[in-house]
Amino acid sequence: MALPALASGGHAAGMIDIERRQLMALFAAVPGLIALGSAHAAPDAPRDFDSFLGKWQVRHRSLKKRLAGSNDWEEFGGTSHWQSILGGMANFNESTVHRSGNTYQSLGLRAFDAKTSVWTDWSLSGRDPTRIVVDGVGRFTNGVGTFFADDTFEDKPIRVRGMFTPLTSRTMQWEQAFSPDGGRTWETNYVMHHTRIAD
Repeated sequence: MALPALASGGHAAGMIDIERRQLMALFAAVPGLIALGSAHAAPDAPRDFDSFLGKWQVRHRSLKKRLAGSNDWEEFGGTSHWQSILGGMANFNESTVHRSGNTYQSLGLRAFDAKTSVWTDWSLSGRDPTRIVVDGVGRFTNGVGTFFADDTFEDKPIRVRGMFTPLTSRTMQWEQAFSPDGGRTWETNYVMHHTRIAD
């Protein structure tokens, strides 16, 4: 998941700091929002992420070298627990990854803007818990959520695409791809295949 390019300048930086503090406060309030979200569903809440809610076993595949024509992948395991909050207008997932003998944790948050019918996707890593990453903005079409962001890779501008795909009632997938040419071609570099765990 990638960090998009952010505007520079004093005013813009100040606004970004304010937005990050607001998001940090929301992340901190998540435990209290869970019960509220499940007890009072908003009548106009989108149903896009309904099939993603629940507990999952996750198989991760990460391309070792990106945008280098490589087909050498690293595979590792983990778990993820997705829950609805804010009456269904937002959802979050807590994830644990076991990689190279280490355990890592992260938190993802998605929120829906009813005015534009667009979702925004953020993430927070346990390795850097004061840095909130905007992973992209997007919407669902025919059940598949496609999110985009602008970023840099090895000091070059890239386009980043994240896709949320329900596969069956027991499986789903998230994948990330980079485009070095403005979206004309894409290279998938990270895939998370989820298998549902019975509650």
